[in-house]
Amino acid sequence: MNPMKEIRIEKVTINIGTTVPKDEMEKGKAILKNITKTKNVETVAKIKQPKWDLRLGKPIGIKTTLRGKKAEEFLKQALQAKDNILKKKNFDYFGNFGFGIHEHIDLAEQKYDPNLGITGFDVLITVERPGYRVKKRKLKKAKIGKKHVITREEAIEFVEKKFEVKIE
Repeated sequence: MNPMKEIRIEKVTINIGTTVPKDEMEKGKAILKNITKTKNVETVAKIKQPKWDLRLGKPIGIKTTLRGKKAEEFLKQALQAKDNILKKKNFDYFGNFGFGIHEHIDLAEQKYDPNLGITGFDVLITVERPGYRVKKRKLKKAKIGKKHVITREEAIEFVEKKFEVKIE
């Protein structure tokens, strides 16, 4: 197989959406730090939505990004929490995929802490091929060619083969 056609995981992003109280944000930060053992960042509202009490710049969640070996190890744990089963609708047309975990204690090695409670989170995976840097670089940005773009079917095949996941 052509080495430029091999699919790899670019990054795994973990999001926890929280409610307004500050203690919820602190609990979410602690849970995310326990799960990933990395630094996390607050996300803020980019739009105003009065019905949901959202204002511009108001903190609404926490996220962290994992890359390399940490990303693969975490993804294996997260898929085991989902019993290695994903749905076809979890994949977008560019091969990226995501899923939710209802309770953080579903992950291996996570124990219930009464001070933190139980929180769910989303796991979003971005895939790429060698050569995808051309669309991100600062000078002479270029589009990815049609033959080099990852399709949904290629991503599904990659996940089934690499992580032994069953797709429904």
